[in-house]
Amino acid sequence: MVIHLLKDKIKVEKVVNAGVISIGEKRIYYNTCMRDCYDTCLLETKVVDEKIRVKGSKSFPITDGFLCYKGYILPKWLYSKERLKSAYIRKNGRLLKASIDEAINVVASKMKDFIDRGMAYKILLYQFAGDRGVVNYHFPMRLFHKIGATFLDYGICDRAGQEALKKIYGTSVGMVPEELKKEKLIVYWGMNPAWTNLHGFSLVKKYGLEVWTVDVRTTPTMKASSKGFVVKPGMDAEFALYVAKAMVENGWYDKNFSKNYIENFEDFEEFLSNIAWDDVKKTGLSKEDILNFAKGLWEKKGVIHIGYGFQRSRNGARSVKYVGILPILSGHKCGFLYDMKVLDKSYAEGKFLRKGPFRTVPQMKVTEYIENGNIEMIYIYNANPLNSHQNVNRLKKAFEKIFVVVHDIFMTETAQAADVVLPSSTFFERLDIVDSYYHDYILLNEPVVKLWGYSNREITMMLAKKLGFKDKYLYEVEEEIIKKVLKDCGLSWDELREKKFIKGRKISNCKDSVRVDLDDIEKSEDMELEKDEFILITPTHYSTITSQYYNLHDKFDEYVHMNPEDGRQMKLNPGDVVEVFNEYGRLISNVKFSEDVQKGTVVIFKGSWQNLSKRNVNSLVGDEVQESCGNASIYHGFKVRVRRIRGDMSETL
Repeated sequence: MVIHLLKDKIKVEKVVNAGVISIGEKRIYYNTCMRDCYDTCLLETKVVDEKIRVKGSKSFPITDGFLCYKGYILPKWLYSKERLKSAYIRKNGRLLKASIDEAINVVASKMKDFIDRGMAYKILLYQFAGDRGVVNYHFPMRLFHKIGATFLDYGICDRAGQEALKKIYGTSVGMVPEELKKEKLIVYWGMNPAWTNLHGFSLVKKYGLEVWTVDVRTTPTMKASSKGFVVKPGMDAEFALYVAKAMVENGWYDKNFSKNYIENFEDFEEFLSNIAWDDVKKTGLSKEDILNFAKGLWEKKGVIHIGYGFQRSRNGARSVKYVGILPILSGHKCGFLYDMKVLDKSYAEGKFLRKGPFRTVPQMKVTEYIENGNIEMIYIYNANPLNSHQNVNRLKKAFEKIFVVVHDIFMTETAQAADVVLPSSTFFERLDIVDSYYHDYILLNEPVVKLWGYSNREITMMLAKKLGFKDKYLYEVEEEIIKKVLKDCGLSWDELREKKFIKGRKISNCKDSVRVDLDDIEKSEDMELEKDEFILITPTHYSTITSQYYNLHDKFDEYVHMNPEDGRQMKLNPGDVVEVFNEYGRLISNVKFSEDVQKGTVVIFKGSWQNLSKRNVNSLVGDEVQESCGNASIYHGFKVRVRRIRGDMSETL
């Protein structure tokens, strides 16, 4: 099947060989990168010699005419020989190729069994942001609402920070990036935008802002900043409190604004006065460092882009809370960037189809719910939980107890553990729209090719038909869903179709006054380490988005990164094969030394596929969650041990 775009109307034709569109009337198509990334770039896609070529749209102010490495390899991703071209069904312990009809029959039969027994609530719909298209992400929810399945209560990504900011500001939605034009200083706290928000980083440079970075390692962003502050893991809250203390005690804050905006300012001031400077070194920074930070933040009226990384730790929500207060002291009502929400997508989700109670499972406790028998079937799309979940070894064992369905583009480690695998199409192969959690634009995505697999909507319709459902909302076409979603937000489909991107409207704004919750008397944990014990840090690599794109190139960094001093004390040499282990699991790789890594920590990038590389750093991550913050995830701060196995690196990397 080839989808043609003729005068902005969709025409579908059945053809023998699926391929690219090559219509003389229109040689440029507009796609939006749907990956789980801040930037959400607009692409100009051309068909040349029956292959697509992409470039960043110059017309879209965020993309500004260029793409990151991951954007430029999208054609390689689209045409990869590793893409799933057929369905698979597990028979006698092995995944065997099957027709799509056979696979749909198996899945629908299993779902019908649960429905007939009144136990559809034991089916869990597991999805996340692997593809953020409004239709592609939400449409399957309609079917699972219809049957009364259980949904996820999300916690894997930015939940702790959301909860913390909502308690202060009433929202986690902060500044629009283009508002930075009027600012002088931005602090990137716990994020590495040179790798993960490249277009935002470029925008900041374009606007001429001074850049500071706070992180637990010396990142590429820190190296490109005018000032960098390396904080000890888990000590972000203490660092922020010391900065606040310095600002208030020295009068380096907007007194009138802060005292009026923070309702309990006097209590907060007293709280800060009781913090002793004696313990400042536990942050990894000196009192002088903190005074310089505090004074500069005040003088330049700095704003803060709060990253997601450091809030995925035991002290994550507490850290975001106190970091989030600092822009108030520098004179801002809403001086942070964290989330952005401009679209109400409830119509696309179709919760109105649900007749019974709405049940959810905390995302980071899925393993526990499976082990306890609360979940007996799981349907997964837009996610690779056996790569990205905490304690993946335990989750993999739990999957052996239930019926697993995976809809994906590639045979990921999650797909390999499934009972049924359904082949997915890509965003180049369908119509959709998408918003961003960084900027406030809504972007169009036009279909250009039809190669292999099926969209989430197409698979959902197949299942609905097989189950005998007649409800029109289970068969609605993409364009009608898009029109209704936009109309509900006061936006125009005709305008978006013509312009390819339009401005949305923020769904929530910061409150007119705030209260600072001072109930958390406990201080952040300053972890003591034994010999050959380290704190594990698991950042994102520039060549991947968690596990996405790992299988397409050899750019990924598989090393165990350590500080040279730690290496000398352990008598390790560069390239030595080491085992990194704890009570949750182990991995083997080669060691690499860098002054960019703090002493007492090891850095291992997340995202490697265990079925390809035999290693996954989340096998070292435990099951703890931040229970008071929506059971938000904890990935950073687990203790690991390191020991040398051998010196020959050729056998490993």
